[in-house]
Amino acid sequence: MTDRIDTLGMWEAMLGLPEQIDASLSAVGDIDGLPDPGRIDHVLLLGMGDSGFGGDVAAASARPFASLPIVVYNGYLPPSWVGARSLVIAISASGRTEETLESLEAAVEAGASLVSVTNDGDLAALTRAAGGPVLPVVGDAPMPRAALGALSVPPMLALEQMGLFPGARVWISDAVEQLKARRDEFASDARPARALAERIGSTMPIVYGGGAIGATAAKRWKMAVNHNVKSPAFWAPMPELCHNELVGWGGLADTTREVFTQIQLRHSDEHPQTARRFSFVEESTAGAMHDVVQVEAGGDGPVAELFDLVFTGDITSLEMAAVAGLDPGPLGVVDELKTWLDS
Repeated sequence: MTDRIDTLGMWEAMLGLPEQIDASLSAVGDIDGLPDPGRIDHVLLLGMGDSGFGGDVAAASARPFASLPIVVYNGYLPPSWVGARSLVIAISASGRTEETLESLEAAVEAGASLVSVTNDGDLAALTRAAGGPVLPVVGDAPMPRAALGALSVPPMLALEQMGLFPGARVWISDAVEQLKARRDEFASDARPARALAERIGSTMPIVYGGGAIGATAAKRWKMAVNHNVKSPAFWAPMPELCHNELVGWGGLADTTREVFTQIQLRHSDEHPQTARRFSFVEESTAGAMHDVVQVEAGGDGPVAELFDLVFTGDITSLEMAAVAGLDPGPLGVVDELKTWLDS
């Protein structure tokens, strides 16, 4: 379309999420080198930024089925409890993310079992040297945020083979069908993602989601707006926000209603009290918001609903960039930071 500036091909890459998930399902078969599940007490998923978010999706999807704790960590050093009975899954599209590498080196020293999701770099070399499997990041996405399927599916399949996510392939395949249906909807005459982008306008989204599905999707919406629209955005989990953030909307309404649009991400697995809280939050904060918008998840099962909410946020953020005449791809300030850290 003529109203899109897109030097890196982000639209094509992000709209290709269903095919990317399918390709990842095909690329990862039986995984050699996984530890005996009886020797593992917990799982730690390592990663930063969009690679780390692949771990968030895997953890949120697997936790309802898992018999062991699954924890996501973003930083330089892993928790002190990581040791010989830990499975550490490190995710990095480039294989060179310094925080993830340093955490993985510490996990090796602690005697943990390793898996990495990457194609190259020091991460792959370190994992192979420690005897762990390296799972591929399929495709050639222009940026990690356009590789969500390639980054999140391999750890889910590793967890399935460990007996910690039974039926993962079926749940993921159901998600693919929902994403294809949602993509058709985006391309329809109604263009719902463009309509939502226009409702948000130049305001800052503040995204609320309930439970693991909603909270994980809300985090991604914030990241997608940061990256693709180059704009501040914020998120908070329900019901926790009712114990703190809700109170903050009690003043300054004349200012905040010019600044914020509240996005409520809803799904079928919400606790009944969480659903009631959403209604109360909307009623009590509407006067402090430019708008309050509800986005309903589609799909059969928690994995499909999670991917559907994330996909809707990703394409809405691209539409926001198009409306604003912005190029969603480049992240100049991130490149500047990496150069500065290396200097």
